[in-house]
Amino acid sequence: MRFRTSYEGPLGDHFAHRATDSPYNAHTDRPAVLALADDPTGLSVLDVGCGAGHYIAELRARGAAAVFGVEGSETLLGHARARIGDDPAVTLRRHDLEEPLAFLDTGSFDLVVMALVHHHVEARRQLLAEVHRVLRPGGVLLVSTTHPAADWTWHGGSYFDEGRVESSVGDGFTISYRRMTLQTFLNELLDAGFTLERVVEPQATEEARHVDERRYLKTRQTPFFLAVRMRKTR
Repeated sequence: MRFRTSYEGPLGDHFAHRATDSPYNAHTDRPAVLALADDPTGLSVLDVGCGAGHYIAELRARGAAAVFGVEGSETLLGHARARIGDDPAVTLRRHDLEEPLAFLDTGSFDLVVMALVHHHVEARRQLLAEVHRVLRPGGVLLVSTTHPAADWTWHGGSYFDEGRVESSVGDGFTISYRRMTLQTFLNELLDAGFTLERVVEPQATEEARHVDERRYLKTRQTPFFLAVRMRKTR
């Protein structure tokens, strides 16, 4: 299975629009991950699975010196280019994340962001090894994913089932990703040479109440996402 091929065409357009102001993407996941980034001023950042460029735009606005975005969907990259414009400090590249990041130099980034992409990838250990390689010593990795408890709630069965599932994202669209337990998620990161610094189970911001109060309240009762801040220590 190739990385995020289902995000081409109408689904990619739907996702790009939804990520702009949805209670889940814009007002739950993104604020939590950006808070974990602390101050990115002057940093060289890699956005792995950059989607429609929302994180890139935010990171540049907050002072990141340069951002390199990697994305497997040409549709999403089109939206990212439109969002970012001709910013010379931003580089975008189409690449299948099931393959190594051979085009990136070792130790070339201060910060790597992987927002809601980890659970789509099958070659996760390879990808994490590559992220570890391109981070400088002491660099930071931010990862968000679907919360294991949410997957158990939504899809049922055994909590320990780590098969692929399909989930509705509205307007008749579905996406496929892999369930994983908390121990699998964290141990893969630890095994790759990262140290855990912070864990967040984000709830929607107050702004989400004005977008969709029902979904805002759902995030206040059910965990949707899990976000971690890791540091390269070996």
